[in-house]
Amino acid sequence: MVAAGVIPPRQMWIATWAAVVVAGIAAIGLTAIAGPVVMVIGVASVLAMLGYVGGPVPYGYRGLGEVFVFVFFGLVATVGARFVHDGTAPRSAWLVAIPVGFVVTAILVANNLRDIPTDEAAGKRTLAVILGDKRTRMLYAALVEGAFTLVPVLAIARWIPLGALVAIAGAWPVMRPLRAVMGGATGPELIGVLKGTARAHLFLGLLIGIGSAIWH
Repeated sequence: MVAAGVIPPRQMWIATWAAVVVAGIAAIGLTAIAGPVVMVIGVASVLAMLGYVGGPVPYGYRGLGEVFVFVFFGLVATVGARFVHDGTAPRSAWLVAIPVGFVVTAILVANNLRDIPTDEAAGKRTLAVILGDKRTRMLYAALVEGAFTLVPVLAIARWIPLGALVAIAGAWPVMRPLRAVMGGATGPELIGVLKGTARAHLFLGLLIGIGSAIWH
Protein backbone atom coordinates (compact mmCIF):
# COMPACT_ATOMS: atom_id res chain seq x y z
CA MET A 1 0.00 0.00 0.00
CA VAL A 2 2.85 2.37 0.81
CA ALA A 3 4.89 1.35 -2.23
CA ALA A 4 1.85 1.89 -4.43
CA GLY A 5 1.31 5.36 -3.00
CA VAL A 6 -2.10 4.53 -1.54
CA ILE A 7 -0.99 5.27 2.03
CA PRO A 8 1.69 7.90 2.85
CA PRO A 9 4.62 6.48 4.88
CA ARG A 10 3.94 8.85 7.78
CA GLN A 11 0.35 7.68 8.11
CA MET A 12 1.47 4.07 8.01
CA TRP A 13 3.93 4.64 10.84
CA ILE A 14 1.29 6.44 12.91
CA ALA A 15 -1.09 3.53 12.41
CA THR A 16 1.66 1.05 13.24
CA TRP A 17 2.57 2.71 16.52
CA ALA A 18 -1.09 3.13 17.43
CA ALA A 19 -1.47 -0.62 17.00
CA VAL A 20 1.62 -1.18 19.17
CA VAL A 21 0.17 0.98 21.94
CA VAL A 22 -3.17 -0.84 21.86
CA ALA A 23 -1.38 -4.20 21.87
CA GLY A 24 0.75 -3.07 24.80
CA ILE A 25 -2.30 -2.12 26.84
CA ALA A 26 -3.88 -5.50 26.07
CA ALA A 27 -0.63 -7.27 26.99
CA ILE A 28 -0.55 -5.58 30.40
CA GLY A 29 -4.05 -6.82 31.13
CA LEU A 30 -3.31 -10.34 29.92
CA THR A 31 -0.06 -10.41 31.91
CA ALA A 32 -2.06 -9.75 35.06
CA ILE A 33 -4.17 -12.79 34.21
CA ALA A 34 -1.64 -15.27 32.82
CA GLY A 35 1.73 -14.07 34.10
CA PRO A 36 4.91 -12.56 32.62
CA VAL A 37 5.16 -15.11 29.80
CA VAL A 38 2.47 -13.14 27.99
CA MET A 39 4.53 -9.95 28.17
CA VAL A 40 7.58 -11.77 26.79
CA ILE A 41 5.50 -13.07 23.90
CA GLY A 42 4.09 -9.59 23.32
CA VAL A 43 7.49 -7.93 23.20
CA ALA A 44 8.82 -10.60 20.84
CA SER A 45 5.79 -10.15 18.59
CA VAL A 46 6.20 -6.37 18.43
CA LEU A 47 9.90 -6.65 17.64
CA ALA A 48 9.16 -9.20 14.94
CA MET A 49 6.48 -6.93 13.48
CA LEU A 50 8.77 -3.90 13.40
CA GLY A 51 11.53 -5.95 11.79
CA TYR A 52 9.23 -7.19 9.05
CA VAL A 53 9.71 -4.15 6.81
CA GLY A 54 11.84 -1.96 9.09
CA GLY A 55 15.27 -2.03 10.63
CA PRO A 56 18.59 -2.57 8.89
CA VAL A 57 17.56 -5.91 7.38
CA PRO A 58 13.77 -6.07 6.82
CA TYR A 59 13.21 -9.82 6.65
CA GLY A 60 9.85 -9.42 4.94
CA TYR A 61 11.85 -8.40 1.89
CA ARG A 62 14.26 -11.30 2.29
CA GLY A 63 11.71 -14.00 1.60
CA LEU A 64 11.00 -14.65 5.29
CA GLY A 65 7.67 -12.89 5.72
CA GLU A 66 5.71 -16.13 5.47
CA VAL A 67 7.82 -17.66 8.24
CA PHE A 68 6.99 -14.71 10.52
CA VAL A 69 3.27 -14.98 9.77
CA PHE A 70 3.18 -18.75 10.32
CA VAL A 71 5.02 -18.50 13.63
CA PHE A 72 3.32 -15.45 15.15
CA PHE A 73 -0.16 -15.53 13.58
CA GLY A 74 -0.34 -19.32 13.64
CA LEU A 75 1.68 -20.99 16.38
CA VAL A 76 2.07 -18.12 18.85
CA ALA A 77 -1.48 -16.78 18.47
CA THR A 78 -3.12 -20.19 18.84
CA VAL A 79 -0.97 -21.65 21.59
CA GLY A 80 -0.81 -18.28 23.33
CA ALA A 81 -4.60 -18.09 23.46
CA ARG A 82 -4.71 -21.52 25.06
CA PHE A 83 -2.03 -20.52 27.57
CA VAL A 84 -3.94 -17.40 28.59
CA HIS A 85 -7.09 -19.50 28.98
CA ASP A 86 -5.78 -22.18 31.34
CA GLY A 87 -2.02 -21.75 31.72
CA THR A 88 -1.14 -24.78 29.60
CA ALA A 89 0.32 -25.35 26.15
CA PRO A 90 -0.47 -29.00 25.35
CA ARG A 91 0.60 -30.87 22.24
CA SER A 92 -2.92 -30.64 20.82
CA ALA A 93 -2.73 -26.82 20.86
CA TRP A 94 0.52 -26.87 18.90
CA LEU A 95 -0.92 -29.33 16.38
CA VAL A 96 -4.10 -27.31 15.90
CA ALA A 97 -1.95 -24.23 15.37
CA ILE A 98 -0.34 -25.76 12.27
CA PRO A 99 -3.41 -25.71 9.97
CA VAL A 100 -4.41 -22.33 11.40
CA GLY A 101 -0.94 -21.08 10.55
CA PHE A 102 -1.12 -22.56 7.06
CA VAL A 103 -4.26 -20.63 6.15
CA VAL A 104 -3.15 -17.31 7.61
CA THR A 105 0.14 -17.71 5.76
CA ALA A 106 -1.82 -18.32 2.57
CA ILE A 107 -3.31 -14.83 2.97
CA LEU A 108 0.15 -13.29 2.79
CA VAL A 109 1.11 -15.56 -0.10
CA ALA A 110 -1.93 -14.36 -2.08
CA ASN A 111 -1.13 -10.74 -1.22
CA ASN A 112 2.47 -11.10 -2.34
CA LEU A 113 1.38 -12.95 -5.47
CA ARG A 114 -0.69 -9.91 -6.42
CA ASP A 115 2.23 -7.60 -5.69
CA ILE A 116 4.94 -9.46 -7.62
CA PRO A 117 5.15 -6.84 -10.42
CA THR A 118 5.34 -3.82 -8.09
CA ASP A 119 7.62 -5.56 -5.58
CA GLU A 120 10.02 -6.56 -8.33
CA ALA A 121 10.07 -2.98 -9.61
CA ALA A 122 10.76 -1.69 -6.09
CA GLY A 123 13.53 -4.23 -5.48
CA LYS A 124 11.61 -6.06 -2.73
CA ARG A 125 12.61 -9.71 -2.52
CA THR A 126 9.47 -11.26 -1.07
CA LEU A 127 9.09 -15.02 -1.19
CA ALA A 128 6.68 -14.62 -4.11
CA VAL A 129 9.28 -12.65 -6.06
CA ILE A 130 11.90 -15.30 -5.30
CA LEU A 131 9.66 -18.24 -6.23
CA GLY A 132 8.02 -16.61 -9.22
CA ASP A 133 4.37 -16.58 -10.25
CA LYS A 134 3.79 -20.28 -10.92
CA ARG A 135 5.46 -21.66 -7.81
CA THR A 136 3.80 -19.03 -5.61
CA ARG A 137 0.42 -20.24 -6.84
CA MET A 138 1.45 -23.80 -6.04
CA LEU A 139 2.50 -22.70 -2.55
CA TYR A 140 -0.90 -21.08 -1.97
CA ALA A 141 -2.67 -24.28 -3.01
CA ALA A 142 -0.40 -26.42 -0.83
CA LEU A 143 -1.11 -24.27 2.22
CA VAL A 144 -4.91 -24.20 1.98
CA GLU A 145 -5.24 -27.80 0.86
CA GLY A 146 -2.73 -28.90 3.47
CA ALA A 147 -4.62 -27.14 6.24
CA PHE A 148 -7.97 -28.72 5.52
CA THR A 149 -6.38 -32.13 4.96
CA LEU A 150 -4.37 -32.00 8.16
CA VAL A 151 -7.34 -31.26 10.42
CA PRO A 152 -9.21 -34.54 9.78
CA VAL A 153 -5.96 -36.52 9.87
CA LEU A 154 -5.08 -35.12 13.30
CA ALA A 155 -8.65 -35.53 14.59
CA ILE A 156 -9.05 -39.12 13.42
CA ALA A 157 -5.67 -39.95 14.96
CA ARG A 158 -7.04 -38.36 18.17
CA TRP A 159 -4.07 -36.03 18.42
CA ILE A 160 -6.56 -33.17 18.56
CA PRO A 161 -10.19 -33.30 19.76
CA LEU A 162 -12.45 -35.28 17.44
CA GLY A 163 -14.88 -32.37 17.40
CA ALA A 164 -12.35 -30.41 15.36
CA LEU A 165 -13.60 -32.39 12.36
CA VAL A 166 -16.37 -29.82 11.93
CA ALA A 167 -13.68 -27.37 10.82
CA ILE A 168 -13.71 -29.08 7.43
CA ALA A 169 -16.85 -27.03 6.77
CA GLY A 170 -14.66 -23.94 6.97
CA ALA A 171 -13.09 -24.89 3.66
CA TRP A 172 -16.00 -23.64 1.56
CA PRO A 173 -14.97 -19.93 1.56
CA VAL A 174 -11.59 -20.83 0.06
CA MET A 175 -12.85 -22.97 -2.82
CA ARG A 176 -13.43 -20.05 -5.18
CA PRO A 177 -10.16 -18.31 -4.23
CA LEU A 178 -8.27 -21.55 -4.83
CA ARG A 179 -9.79 -21.88 -8.30
CA ALA A 180 -8.97 -18.24 -9.02
CA VAL A 181 -5.34 -18.59 -7.98
CA MET A 182 -4.80 -21.79 -9.91
CA GLY A 183 -6.70 -20.31 -12.84
CA GLY A 184 -4.19 -17.49 -13.20
CA ALA A 185 -5.99 -14.57 -11.50
CA THR A 186 -3.86 -11.43 -11.27
CA GLY A 187 -4.01 -7.87 -9.93
CA PRO A 188 -7.41 -6.74 -8.63
CA GLU A 189 -8.80 -10.24 -9.26
CA LEU A 190 -6.77 -11.40 -6.27
CA ILE A 191 -8.54 -9.04 -3.86
CA GLY A 192 -11.41 -11.52 -3.72
CA VAL A 193 -8.86 -14.25 -3.04
CA LEU A 194 -7.61 -12.33 0.00
CA LYS A 195 -11.14 -11.89 1.33
CA GLY A 196 -12.08 -15.53 0.78
CA THR A 197 -8.90 -16.83 2.38
CA ALA A 198 -9.39 -14.55 5.38
CA ARG A 199 -12.94 -15.89 5.80
CA ALA A 200 -11.62 -19.45 5.62
CA HIS A 201 -9.09 -18.60 8.32
CA LEU A 202 -11.81 -17.16 10.54
CA PHE A 203 -14.15 -20.12 10.09
CA LEU A 204 -11.35 -22.65 10.55
CA GLY A 205 -10.38 -21.21 13.91
CA LEU A 206 -13.96 -20.76 15.11
CA LEU A 207 -15.07 -24.24 14.11
CA ILE A 208 -12.02 -25.92 15.62
CA GLY A 209 -12.67 -24.10 18.88
CA ILE A 210 -16.41 -24.79 18.96
CA GLY A 211 -16.07 -28.40 17.85
CA SER A 212 -13.29 -29.12 20.33
CA ALA A 213 -15.29 -27.62 23.19
CA ILE A 214 -18.35 -29.73 22.40
CA TRP A 215 -16.67 -33.03 21.55
CA HIS A 216 -13.32 -33.93 23.06
